[in-house]
Amino acid sequence: MQNRNEKCWCGSGQKYKKCHMEFDEKIKEYELKGHIVPDRYIIKTPMEIDKIKESAVVNTGVLDYVSQNIKAGMSTEDIDKLVYKYTTENGAIPAPLNYEGFPKSCCTSLNNEVCHGIPDENIILKDGDIINVDVSTIKDGYFSDASRMFIIGETTEEARKLVEVTKECLEIGIAQVKPWGHIGDIGAAIQEYAEERGYSVVTMFGGHGIGNEFHEEPFVSHVGRRDTGMLMVPGMVFTIEPMINTGRPQVYVDKKNGWTSYTMDGSLSAQWEHQILVTEDGCEIISF
Repeated sequence: MQNRNEKCWCGSGQKYKKCHMEFDEKIKEYELKGHIVPDRYIIKTPMEIDKIKESAVVNTGVLDYVSQNIKAGMSTEDIDKLVYKYTTENGAIPAPLNYEGFPKSCCTSLNNEVCHGIPDENIILKDGDIINVDVSTIKDGYFSDASRMFIIGETTEEARKLVEVTKECLEIGIAQVKPWGHIGDIGAAIQEYAEERGYSVVTMFGGHGIGNEFHEEPFVSHVGRRDTGMLMVPGMVFTIEPMINTGRPQVYVDKKNGWTSYTMDGSLSAQWEHQILVTEDGCEIISF
């Protein structure tokens, strides 16, 4: 534990006893009761939060730009070019580009693709398609991440309803985020909402901490039980990004490219993702 009269670890300039001492003691109390608590590294300082939000402004702007331009007849490679152009023109870097060998600036996941679809000049959008565009940004060394679903032209009622319910699942999950709650609250609420409506929730992938790195603790499952998982505390930043299927939840990864995941049964899948900051009285959506 830090000396009470030293300057606080958060960079506020205040003495520790006036700033985060009570906060740290509260976390320690939870830990002694058997709760999983966050390491200090994933609790962001005010300076880090400001920098993450600057990155998030660009990230949200990228999705707005895609939204203004996406249409039938364009390729998913064209989407990737839009993402690269907007990101770099705004002084940032697309985080997926060359990340662990990923070859493009964003993920474009179409119809029965669950996530990590690779943009391709030969994949052409057509009326009726549903597509998730997932963008992540590095600005001044800080990371942001969000994704949106797009319906191309007129689609089926099944596809339209899936996109709608998946967004509602995201909103239900976000509503569970509050200080001193648990990460498991998020997954429990999403799972209940989706399954009550006849959908399944992908368990192979989930949300994640983000900010100083692309992927940090905690893992944010979209299924689970309430009052389980890591404690949520002010200053934590993570994504919630439910992947919801019309069929079964099982998925598989393309053996050729090692990235794109598909529904095992060929059913439709949708995903929405927001980046969330836990605050003193709830949460703040910082990229969407």
